[in-house]
Formats: sequence, C-alpha cells, structure tokens
Amino acid sequence: MGVAIRLLLLPLMAVAFCGYCVTGRSHFHKKPPRGGSSGGRHRGGKEGSVVSSPAVPPADDDTQPVPPPPAGIVPSDPATPVQPAEPCVFDVRAYGAVGDGSTDDTQAFREAWKAACGSAAAAVLLVPSDGTFTITTTTFSGPCKPGLVFQVDGVLMPPDGPDCWPASDNRRQWVVFSNLDGLTLRGAGTIEGNGEDWWNLPCKPHRGPNGSTLRGPCDSPTLVRFFMSRNLVVEGLRVENSPEFHFRFDGCSDVRVDGLYISSPANSPNTDGIHVENTERVGIYNSRISNGDDCISIGTGSYDVDIQNITCGPGHGISIGSLGVHNSQACVSNVTVRNAVIRNSDNGLRIKTWQGGMGAVSGIAFADVVMENVRNCIIVDQYYCLDKRCMNQSTAVHVTDVSYANVRGSYDTRSAPIHFACSDTVPCTNITMSEVELLPASGELVDDPFCWSAYGTQQTLTIPPVTCLQDGLPDALLDNPDLKCR
Repeated sequence: MGVAIRLLLLPLMAVAFCGYCVTGRSHFHKKPPRGGSSGGRHRGGKEGSVVSSPAVPPADDDTQPVPPPPAGIVPSDPATPVQPAEPCVFDVRAYGAVGDGSTDDTQAFREAWKAACGSAAAAVLLVPSDGTFTITTTTFSGPCKPGLVFQVDGVLMPPDGPDCWPASDNRRQWVVFSNLDGLTLRGAGTIEGNGEDWWNLPCKPHRGPNGSTLRGPCDSPTLVRFFMSRNLVVEGLRVENSPEFHFRFDGCSDVRVDGLYISSPANSPNTDGIHVENTERVGIYNSRISNGDDCISIGTGSYDVDIQNITCGPGHGISIGSLGVHNSQACVSNVTVRNAVIRNSDNGLRIKTWQGGMGAVSGIAFADVVMENVRNCIIVDQYYCLDKRCMNQSTAVHVTDVSYANVRGSYDTRSAPIHFACSDTVPCTNITMSEVELLPASGELVDDPFCWSAYGTQQTLTIPPVTCLQDGLPDALLDNPDLKCR
C-alpha cells in the first residue's frame, strides 16, 4: 500500500476506534428491582463488589501536546504531525443505566468502569446531566491508564437511608476509588448522600429519647473514599448530605482538591467535609464547606498539607486530630492553612489529641484567617474525650512548632477565644502568635485566655493578650523516645 493511501486511512481508523469507545456495548434497560420502588427509595440490590480493571498494565504516556501545523503544510503532507485523539467517552446510559432516581443502576456503572479503565485511549466515564442515578456500594478499582476522568454532570446518589441499604453491602463506605494513578473526579453535577435517616439513628449523638445517645449498631457510610491512590484531582462538584464523612483520603499521595461545594445541616453528626489520613502532599483550595462536624480534619500519618481559600461554617472548624486514641502513635507535620474564613462554628483552628497517645504534631502554620462568631477560635486540647469517663494518663502526642499569624475576627463569648490545654507530662512547645486580634461578636470582652502547660511567645501584642504562655522548653521533653516521628 502506498504512503499516500496509508495516510488517508489513518484518520478513518482513529475515528472508528473512538466511535467504538463512545458507543460501548449495546444499549439495554434493566428492569427495576423485584418488589418495585416507591418515592425513590431502593429496596433491593446486589452485594457491593470490587470492579477491577483488566489485567493490562498502564501504558506509558510520555507524549506532549503537538502545536498546529505551520502554514503551508496540508493534511496529506507526510510531515504533518498527528494531533492527539479526543478522549473516548463511556456514557453510563450506553451500559444500561436508566437515571430515573429509583432504578438500581449499579451494574451499568460497573460495566462502564471496566470498559473505561481498560481503554487504551484517554477515557471519560460520563454520568450525564439529564439523569439521577442510584447505585449501591461499589469499589472502582485500578490499575487503569493514568488520566481517567470520572465525570459527574447529573445527580449520583446511594439508596435512601439505612432501611433501603442492601443487607449484604458494606455500611462503612459507599463509593471507593482504589489503587489508581492519575484519576480525576469532576463535574458540574451533584453527589447527593441521602443522609437524613442515618443522622437520626438513636445511636447518634443526642438522637435517642429525650436527647440521649443509645448503644447499638451505628455504622454509617462515608460518601466518597479514595484508598491507596496517587496523583488525584477532585474538582468542581457539589456534594451534600453525606451519612458520615463526605470525602475521605486514606493512604494516598499527591492530591489536589479544588472548587468543591460541600453542604450538610449544622446538626448532622460526624459529617466531616474532607478527612485526610495517612496521606501526603495534599492541596485543598477554593472550596466552601458547611456541615455538622469538622470542615476539614487531618488524621495521623498526614504530611505536607496545604489548605488555602476555604470558607467553613457552620460546623466545627478546621481540625488536626483527633490523634492518639487507644494509646496509639500519631504523627502529623507540615500543615498550612491560609486565607480561610470560618463563621458560626463551634471551633475555629483546633488541634485535638487523646491522653495516652504518642508521637508528635509539628510544623503547623495558621495565617490570614478570619473568624465570624466562632466559639474556641484558637484551641489546643490534649484532653480530648467523647464522654467524662476518660482516665488521666501520663503520655500524650507532643504538639510543637505551631504558629498563628494575622488571625482576626469575632468570637462567641460563651467560650474564651484562645484555649491551650496541654499535657502535664508532654507540654505544648514553641507556640508563636503574631497579629492575633479577636473581639466579641456581642457582649463583653472575654480577656482571659486559658493556658495549661503551654510554652511559646507573643511576637506582637495580641487581643486578648496571651500572657499565660511560658518561656523556654520544659526539661520533661528532652530525649523522650515516645515523641519521635519519621
């Protein structure tokens, strides 16, 4: 075959290949689960399972974008560079998804994921904008070719509450992305958690009779979890009403979260917006979070976390911890929070550890933060406890090298705006404060910050004055092996 004929056939082959990707398998509609559905509540479904990729290693992708051909070169010219192919789109409707808000579309999503993950070309799994799709517990597992996009433009949601949750499904998590490199989760749509019935379980705080909390099964699912993955991007989505945590990152690295809107009611229990644990090199940017627990929570094993341009509230503020539960070792370092607004929250900037833990929290910088009607604007609590039955213990996670700079705004006078409650045996050290100015939202000035076993300095005069910080370093911390981290 001549060179000219081969060149003419190449574009046709590329079009045919990508057309196959878009079409996927033949279209079908599944019947609704036996027993029907009512009011959008799903009453059946198969067991949540792992959706694995084909046993094909990810292809190398070292190609760079090619600029348009120079003037004078025509498409038939052998010197014309080949333009990158458009990504292949795997629309879940092409795999049988109905998107009517009540039909169980789980199997269609699993089939679409297998096809997209196994694609040799760049792939987009599309949740289209004109549907509301219900799926049960599913793990979308790799490895896949880096660059895979999970695009949510419609509404994606789990079954409506614990009564509709399939008995065989995991109740601790709903959608899990596992063992992936280079995944992007994005879209103009909504991930709706249907969390209200979970929040009202009598085991939840103050949900039992007469405001009590009852013992009993209390598992509730995290809405979206990323596990053992790297080079992740999550951007542009609206995520609301999660049964428990909205997002959770476990064992991941190189994560960028940008432009999210996360929303749950202020009285929804344990609905942390973004939780990071055993994860490093994380950026969380340009997002608005209102919920019933921590806006952002940083757990043990988290390093190099950069948080900027975040608006929190109502909720429990930005928290490091809780750390050291059940006498465990906990290590967190190099966390920066800049250009944040926290409003109408129970806490502002918080570090919380349990007695009896080991390890260290170090290299924490809070800067350029605005508070609006916040209780406990600045708080370190090394006596964190969920009830009054915690015993005093002699070890603790060491809190050191924590700075507060240009933290300003108003506080709720029910609590002192600055509170450093540190361990007797493992005091907090090297706390520095500069340009801190906190005034009451209403009522009288509370000018009595609390300090216990806290060492540090005021680099500038603060309002209220923090004269209770002690100078120097305590002898008790010298050469203590329990305080070592990596």
